[in-house]
Amino acid sequence: MAAAAAAAPGALGTLQAGRARLVAACCARLGPGWRLPGSVTGPRVAPAVWARGWTPAAGGGSAPRRGYSSEVKTEDELRVRYLEEENRGIVVLGINRAYAKNTFSKSLVKMLSKAVDALKSDKKVRTIIVRSEVPGIFCAGADLKERVKMNPSEVGPFVSKIRAVIDEIANLPVPTIAAIDGLALGGGLELALACDIRVAASSAKMGLVETKLAIIPGGGGTQRLPRAIGMSLAKELIFSARVLDGQEAKAVGLISHVLEQNQEGDAAYRKALDLAREFLPQGPVAVRVAKLAINQGMETIPTKDRLEGLLAFKEKRPPRYKGE
Repeated sequence: MAAAAAAAPGALGTLQAGRARLVAACCARLGPGWRLPGSVTGPRVAPAVWARGWTPAAGGGSAPRRGYSSEVKTEDELRVRYLEEENRGIVVLGINRAYAKNTFSKSLVKMLSKAVDALKSDKKVRTIIVRSEVPGIFCAGADLKERVKMNPSEVGPFVSKIRAVIDEIANLPVPTIAAIDGLALGGGLELALACDIRVAASSAKMGLVETKLAIIPGGGGTQRLPRAIGMSLAKELIFSARVLDGQEAKAVGLISHVLEQNQEGDAAYRKALDLAREFLPQGPVAVRVAKLAINQGMETIPTKDRLEGLLAFKEKRPPRYKGE
């Protein structure tokens, strides 16, 4: 027993040395300057973190480059990643409900609201990307299986919470990009519509399909879709519950960019990352103010002169404007 105990440290050292050589060989194949998050003997990092922890180098080269921070603030259904190095300032919200097609559950809505609340006051955040961690799915709307189990009195508040969190995303002060690499239906498309920019793979499918269930879009889609593609076409799509692929969505102006899907299934995310990198060098205050000015310019300006003009028209008299 004593001899075995004495031999154990040597065996452990041999094992650790072999592991170190294996890691070094892997990193050498990946390219110069690449390393796994954390030390060889340090805390273990979940495979889901480091396996996605690189992005292609600019210019289409094959050498991987670190994209994600080794620190992942995550709960099972939502992963919040703060990118580092040349991507510092970009935050990725990754929905991760594979077993339920990334549908909105009570817990996911709560997590999203909490994450957005933290992000909106973080001055270091420059751009936010909303994506899926599940291949082939962006978000399939509300979790209808969970909703069936609710009391009738719970359904209204639950829909209101989904609408509220989507509105919170729309009101974030920094640019937001929806990376649609898969199915985006109902509330999933409404989530994407709340983002400033949408990019999608050509194989993605998207639509406001609520009328098939004898309901209407409840997360802002009836307002945001007409602003994106025009009222007449928005009505056509909602009335018919039509589903578009990426090419069709680009043709009607629903998305800004469409890409052929890659083997990894994240073509839209990679394009979103490229766009976010374009925003990083620009003045952060100017970008925030520009977003605010554009958003407010799309709304009706609530001035006293506007109300006076409407009243004068109604009373069939010249308006008395005061410059207010």
